[in-house]
Order: sequence, then C-alpha cells, then structure tokens
Amino acid sequence: MKKNQKISVEQLEVGTFIRLPISWKDHPFLFSSFKIKDTVQIELIKGLGLKDVFFDPDKSDIEPVTSDTADVSAPNQQTIDARKEQMLSQKSAQIDEQQKLKRDLKKTEQQFNRSVSMMHSMVAKIGSRPLNSVIEAKDLISNMTTMLLNSDNLALHLMADAKNDEHIYHHSLNVAMLCMLMAKELGWNRQEVETIGMGALFHDIGKLKIPSNILNKRVPLTTPEENFIKQHPLMSINFLKLADNFPEEAKPLIANHHEFLDGSGYPQGLKADKIDKLSQLIAVINEYDNLCNGTNQIKPKPPSIALGLLYKNYKNKLNAEYISKLIKLLGVYPPGSIIELSSGQFALVMSVNLQHLLCPNIVVYDQLVPKDLAPIISLQQEGLTIVRSLPAAALPEKIHKYLNPREQISLGIGQS
Repeated sequence: MKKNQKISVEQLEVGTFIRLPISWKDHPFLFSSFKIKDTVQIELIKGLGLKDVFFDPDKSDIEPVTSDTADVSAPNQQTIDARKEQMLSQKSAQIDEQQKLKRDLKKTEQQFNRSVSMMHSMVAKIGSRPLNSVIEAKDLISNMTTMLLNSDNLALHLMADAKNDEHIYHHSLNVAMLCMLMAKELGWNRQEVETIGMGALFHDIGKLKIPSNILNKRVPLTTPEENFIKQHPLMSINFLKLADNFPEEAKPLIANHHEFLDGSGYPQGLKADKIDKLSQLIAVINEYDNLCNGTNQIKPKPPSIALGLLYKNYKNKLNAEYISKLIKLLGVYPPGSIIELSSGQFALVMSVNLQHLLCPNIVVYDQLVPKDLAPIISLQQEGLTIVRSLPAAALPEKIHKYLNPREQISLGIGQS
C-alpha cells in the first residue's frame, strides 16, 4: 500500500494515522497529522465536511476498512460538541502560549546578539583601550550572573546560526553561559561564577593572532600548523597582558582549557593534580561546544550525540562529575537536537526547560502548517514522548528545510 493513500472518512478507525487535507486553522486538532485515538475524533473529522483524508500505513496500528461501512458506535452529539469546544479552547490557549514562547525566544535571541556585538567591541578595544574592554566584560558577566543566580525559571534556547566570521564570538559566549550555568548547578559562589565567565569570554582570543589561512584550512593541517594552533591558549594570555585589570584568577582556566586529566592535552600536557576545578569545568564545556559545532577538520555532531561521546570517550580525560552534571543539565535532548516523536513526526528541540528536562519545547514538522507559523509545542502539555534522536542528514530534504537544523549551535539563556 502506498504511503498517504486517500481514503474515505467513513473508513476511519481508531488506530489509523491520517493527515487532514485542510488548513491547520480550519480544524480543532493541534496537528494536521495524527493517530486517531477514539471515536469522538472520528466524528469530529466527519463534521469538518471532508469526504477523504490521507492514510499513512507505516504509522498506523490498523488498516482502514475496505468499504464505507466502518462499524463504529458513534458517541452522542453532546459528547462530540463538548470535546470540540474543549479542543478549540485548548488550541486557542496553546496558540497564545506558543506566541509567548516565540516572543521569549525572540527576546533571548536579541539579548544574545547584543552580547555578540559587545564581544566584538571588547575584543577590538583590547589593543587600544584594554582597561575599558575588561570593564565592559565585567559588566556583561556581572549582569549574566545576577540573572542566573536570581532566577529559578530559566530555559536554554537555540539561537540563530552563527556567521562564519562570528564563530569565535558565538563559541565564546556559548562556553561562558554553559560554564556559568554549570557553576551555579555545582553550588559555586558568585565570585567563582563570574571568574569562569570572564575566563570563558576570552579563552580563545589568542586565535585572532593565527593567520586565517591556517585557522580556516579545510584540508589536514601540517604538523607545524597543528602545533602553532595548539599555542592559542598561551596567545590568549599574552593578549590579556595589555589589561592589568583582568582578574588573575581567571587566567589559569584560559591557559588550561585544552588540558586533559591524563596529561594528553595541550599546550603544557598537565595532569589532574595540576589542573584547578575551573579549568576542569571549562575543558568539559569547550569540548562539548566544539563537538556540536565541529571544525574545518571535523564534522559537527548532533547535541545528543556530542553528550554521548563526552560520556563514552572522555572518561579519563575530563572530569566525570562535570560531564554527568552537564548531561543532567541539558537533558537527553539538548537544544538543536532532531527527534522523532511517539506520533511518528519529526521535530527540532528549540528550548529546554531546566525544571522539566524530559519535556523540551519543540517545533514539529507538519507540511500543512506554513513554516513561519509552525507552532512551538510543549511535550509536557501534549503528552507526546520522544522515540529517538537522529542526525539532521537522516531527514528527507523537505523536512530538513522546514525544521532548518542549525549548522552551528548557539545557545542563549532566558526566562522559560
């Protein structure tokens, strides 16, 4: 049987997965594609004035009857009307909630973009006005710390794609925000939260001293080129010598953000007893963000795969407690993850409610809903579950374009 075969509404049975051939606005269901749960839904579909719907056998529990004589004991009209009123009310409330979520996402994205602009300004001033640069950075980190410490209602959001020439700034902000969020979760004091934030903001500034033809090289690096790039942590420290008001306690984590506990890191090959806790934390977060976004030499990994790789492959290299805490913090499906739902639909994780990690907010692919109107759905409210995570490359092209998984993962922290 072909997928999406047209069948009569009189053939519908509980357990059939169907797609309604009308606008999302013209029916009371939250999705245009869904599995029929009960006979009331069947009667509501008949009440839409449709003769036919599309049937998907791969996602159905049962075949439709072969004639227009489905043996369905119809519920009474009062039950049908009550369900329709309830569904329309819920859909209206859901649309309002989705609009609020979208406004919150937009606000967070604007804040993130302002922070990127501030970073541009701060880095540009390091050479000419280093004291001003550090003062601005301290203000930024202080404001972020106040928000983190004073709010129990945070969400981690997926931001817009980073432009190629802004990757270093997006990466630095990602690492700073996740480090500070982790420091809060680990119970560190305000000074430690601000210290790791300052260090993370400037940890890769030394890369600006590396010629772009080496930094952006897409073929394998030569050994001298690789060794040169491995000096960027120390280049960052040298950069900051111009600013004598940069906090001394933040410098070790800049120098050590590529050091591993077993001594296999760089540039100094330090072992665990020589690496302080702030350096150990930034090493975990830096590695995670690099796995998500990749390099010119390494393809980016889906966020859930990146977390799995950290857990499996870095046990002797990175602090295991911090890895476990990161997994718990982000949930199994971090922002940017492509997932398949229990309904058989595909979705993109847009934000993780840090109070309900297993119920992220998602955008679901529905070909009858225009992309720019695609609702942000709360799994917690809809009672859907996640079946699996999958790479964006596994999606059919039309679904990939609709969901538009980010080529580079950038995160923002906002109110949930």
